[in-house]
Amino acid sequence: MEVIAYLAAAFIGISLGLIGGGGSILTMPVLVYLFGISPLLATSYSLFIVGSTSLIGAINNYRKGQVNLKAALFFGAASIITVFATRKFIVPAIPEHLFTIAGYAVSSGLATMVFFGVLMLMASISMIKSKSKDELDQECKDCIKFFKLLGYGVAIGLVTGLLGAGGGFLLIPALVFLLKLPMKKAIGTSLLIIALNSLIGFVGDLGHFDIQWKFLLSVSAIAITGLLVGNLISKRIAGAQLKKGFGLFVLIMGIYIIVKEILT
Repeated sequence: MEVIAYLAAAFIGISLGLIGGGGSILTMPVLVYLFGISPLLATSYSLFIVGSTSLIGAINNYRKGQVNLKAALFFGAASIITVFATRKFIVPAIPEHLFTIAGYAVSSGLATMVFFGVLMLMASISMIKSKSKDELDQECKDCIKFFKLLGYGVAIGLVTGLLGAGGGFLLIPALVFLLKLPMKKAIGTSLLIIALNSLIGFVGDLGHFDIQWKFLLSVSAIAITGLLVGNLISKRIAGAQLKKGFGLFVLIMGIYIIVKEILT
């Protein structure tokens, strides 16, 4: 099982390298179901793994000219503050027992995983419906306005802070449709925003959790290796087809998590 868990960690990075997203949506299930980590601690570990892996991906894309720094700054200004505040103040205040429904106790761990399952369903729909023709869009220089992105940045910050997910499935459509960024530049910009959000969120966790650094760094290193492999593979395989196939996999995983958590 441990070997499978580490292979799954590599797949997190591979998915980020192939399609610029989706890795964060896999991190929580891998940590909780394969490594046996509690859901709340897993959200913290996920922030570090996703953040460090996305940062390497963002640096690679920046070197290729596929990162819009202005868009990353405007999105990040709202989302980074929200992520940090969520991890520093909101998450530690969440009680273990939330409420009871018909004699059934709902814990914070259960709520986190069910919410995450719903997030996976939303992400899968976004990936399955994505259109490759977005790559042909012309970049809009005048579309990047701070207040236009403020609300969206706060929403992404809440998702990242509460669930440890980078929010790439929300970011990429926003960058493509709101800012008219070409798909490749949207992916690179998304990785930078995810990296900033996730790593700042993890900083907000310091002091709240007992971090096992040796484990965390080893999983992150494997995920980063997967990212580099994914970058190499992406040059030979059509990204649109990969995204739809990955979307179907995420859909199945999301349904599995919701059913498993509710039934057990």
